[in-house]
Amino acid sequence: MKKVSFFLLILLLPFTVHAISAASAIVMDLNNNRIYYENNVNDKRLIASTTKIMTAIVAIENADLDMKVTVGEEVLKAYGSAIYIEIGEELTLRDLLLGLMLRSGNDAAIVIAKAVAGNMANFAYLMNQTAHKIGMENTFFYNAHGLEEDDGKGNISTAYDMALLTKYAYQNKAFREIFGTKSAVVKSNTKTYSWTSKNKLIHRYDFITGGKTGYTEKARRTLVTTAEKDNIALVIVTLNDPNDFQDHITLYNQVFNEFHAQLVLAKNNFKIKGDKYYQNQKLYILNDVYIPLRDGEEKSLKINYVLTKKEPALDGDEVGKAQILLKNKVIHEEKIFLKSSQTKPKKSWWQKLLGWFKW
Repeated sequence: MKKVSFFLLILLLPFTVHAISAASAIVMDLNNNRIYYENNVNDKRLIASTTKIMTAIVAIENADLDMKVTVGEEVLKAYGSAIYIEIGEELTLRDLLLGLMLRSGNDAAIVIAKAVAGNMANFAYLMNQTAHKIGMENTFFYNAHGLEEDDGKGNISTAYDMALLTKYAYQNKAFREIFGTKSAVVKSNTKTYSWTSKNKLIHRYDFITGGKTGYTEKARRTLVTTAEKDNIALVIVTLNDPNDFQDHITLYNQVFNEFHAQLVLAKNNFKIKGDKYYQNQKLYILNDVYIPLRDGEEKSLKINYVLTKKEPALDGDEVGKAQILLKNKVIHEEKIFLKSSQTKPKKSWWQKLLGWFKW
């Protein structure tokens, strides 16, 4: 399988922070390739229940969230943190994911793995396959819950890899909704559950948009959170951190206070001067693009437009990208599309059928 990296160029912009207690830590932008703070980011460490970020996105990408799941005898293997589901209960996969993320249910993780992939080994294969796709080069998963195995082996990753994972998963709407849920009431066929997130920051820090806690005696405290303020969106990962909640607040406050978001590309007013291919047609982008900057960095910011000539160029075709550079390093790429009067011909049912079978 060919490796695909979603984050090719990272611009390191470290700043001095007040002392934090994490053995490994990173602050990464969710919308571009900036890293604001890093400390031992490539050290391989046990990640405990922050594993469940990968569990959630793998389940979301490989199964129907409204699928009914019946709890089987596999749940008897669960120990540690739990949502206390029982054999014979029926819940949707979405509800199990809420229990997984809000209460860190190891029983939910085991049931999800069985429902999605047939068994834990198959599910771990999907986890590692996804890690490879994202570019998590120093990560390996043995299971969906994050506890160490009987032989002492446990899920291993790095602060950097876990930030990449969260950034990837955060692009998925269903994941964002579950990741950012503060509390939920869930009904199975036999019981009603009321769950509140173990992520204390989601209840006490105004700008938090999601998070996942983790702890084992070997891994110690692990924490992944996301936050957004004034068009600056961040992910923070701390591993082996006895003061993780306060450290996350410290790091968020420093970035939010030191940087301001500048609108660099506006989707409702997008134009390219000097375009030689599509000057008589309308080009557009899907998103407003904000870049967090320190005072004075505006002078180091520039945009390169890379367009590809297409004949014929049809409505909705991707025809290029806008590269945003800071200090001559690419920190963001935004796809450019064509608005044309020439629409793509609709495929007949026979053409669609042939396409499905790749004939």
